[in-house]
Amino acid sequence: MKIFAERLLELRKEKGISQAKLAKQLEVSFSVVCYWETDRSEPTAPNLVKLADYFSVSVDYLLGRTDY
Repeated sequence: MKIFAERLLELRKEKGISQAKLAKQLEVSFSVVCYWETDRSEPTAPNLVKLADYFSVSVDYLLGRTDY
């Protein structure tokens, strides 16, 4: 899901954090975050919720269902 990868990268850069820091905050491996951002894998539902909460956005925004 290319839109998810793009939005995750954008949100992470806006927050000014590294992939390693995001991985630590979400309790996933660095490679998992890298795979998400390069559209090589997608997060599980629980991780998607963690991402939405961490960045204070909706799951729908992360998945490209809304632009808000």
